[in-house]
Amino acid sequence: MTATQERPFIVVGADGSDASIGALRWSLAQARLTGARLVVVTAFNIPWTIMITPTYTDDDYARDAQEMLDRTILEAIGHTVEVPVEAKLLQLRPALALTGVAKGADLLVVGAKGQGELPGMHLGSVASYCVHHAPCPVVVYRDRD
Repeated sequence: MTATQERPFIVVGADGSDASIGALRWSLAQARLTGARLVVVTAFNIPWTIMITPTYTDDDYARDAQEMLDRTILEAIGHTVEVPVEAKLLQLRPALALTGVAKGADLLVVGAKGQGELPGMHLGSVASYCVHHAPCPVVVYRDRD
C-alpha cells in the first residue's frame, strides 16, 4: 500500500452542478484540515433511449461524463497540488457509485441537489440515498441562500 492509499480519504460526488462544485470546494478545505486525499466521483447511466437514437453511443456518454468531471474539478479546485485528487468515472447509478466508492472512506460529501432535481426540492434523490445507505459519515453541502 502506498502512502497516498494509507491517507484518510474523502469521496465527493461531481455532476457539474453548482451544488457539486460547492461540495468539492468544501471537501478540499476539509482535506487540507485533516490531511485527507480527495476521490472525486462522476457516475452516469446509459439511457434505454440509446436503442432508439443509436447515433449517440456508449463511448459518447462516457466521453461527455469525463469532460464534465474534468471541468468540475478544474472549476472547483484548479490545479492544486497540496491535496492528492483522484478522479473516478463509473458507468453506474450515481447513488450506488458514490456509496460503493465510499467503502472505507472517512467522509462522503454530496451536493444537496444536482443536475436532474426538481425545483423546490430541498434534498435530491442521490443525496437522500447517500444519507440513508452510505458506509461512512455523509455531509450534504448546500449553498447559503
